[in-house]
Amino acid sequence: MESTFRTPDTSSVVVGVDGSQSARSAALWAAREAVRRDRPLHIVYGADTDGRALYLSAEIIERVRVNGRELLDDTAKAVSAEYPGLNVTTEFSRAGAVDSLHRAGALHGTIVVGNRGLGGFNSLMLGSVGMDVAAAAMTPVIVVRGTEGAEETGTILAAVRDEHDLLYAKYAAREAELHKASLRLLHVWNVLESVGEVVTMLDGVDAIAGGHAEILRAVTGAIREEFPDLDVEADAEKSISVAGVLVEASRHADLLVMGGRRVPGPLGLAPNLGGATHSLLHHAHCPVLLIPRTGSDFGSRS
Repeated sequence: MESTFRTPDTSSVVVGVDGSQSARSAALWAAREAVRRDRPLHIVYGADTDGRALYLSAEIIERVRVNGRELLDDTAKAVSAEYPGLNVTTEFSRAGAVDSLHRAGALHGTIVVGNRGLGGFNSLMLGSVGMDVAAAAMTPVIVVRGTEGAEETGTILAAVRDEHDLLYAKYAAREAELHKASLRLLHVWNVLESVGEVVTMLDGVDAIAGGHAEILRAVTGAIREEFPDLDVEADAEKSISVAGVLVEASRHADLLVMGGRRVPGPLGLAPNLGGATHSLLHHAHCPVLLIPRTGSDFGSRS
């Protein structure tokens, strides 16, 4: 069944906090994004007290509840001080961080997470949790990466794998409009994936490259037709590392937009993010916006 998601101009923003500096930075970044979209910001703290009720005393659970609500209040005050006109709501959830954010995302739209958490037993937004949020989300997820306070480049970067990525390129175009930025469409094809064809048909190398260029031309043409006032740049590159090229390109972007591809988990467990996506969430130099993929995309490499 095909999933749906809200486009940036109609979705609210939900952000998870856990007391870490990364989560606080993510909350401020999410607030700025909410202002751009003219939508409210919803701040969530997933305490996981239900999941650990058998192991924690009533006193500890109450302390977690008090500390969690204080954290929500402090974060909301910091956000409101920076963006006084923003509508901010908070939610203390007794469920775990992943379930709490997925549920809030289903109600509010785009989920924002920091790229690091507190670590250890009490962490609610550490890297593994953020990855789990991104891997199983049915709504867009933004992982906030990069240097806090870095000067904006004025460019939104979109990763284009094939013609099916037109949907995600359109999402990136709307983000570019919201950011008042230009859009760069980048198609990277892995030389090693075509090695069998190249070995048996050396004269066909140019044809293979031409096919990849045609994919990008088709997507670019559709974007320029739908967004005639948007400054659009398109590049196709070949490499043995798709993720490596995108990581380097992210140095010169304010946001990287891509389809969040998933691969089957072991022994029927929940799906995982593909290798290239996983690498970008760890190494990109700017925030990464993952759009959930469905059906035919399941099991792809990226």
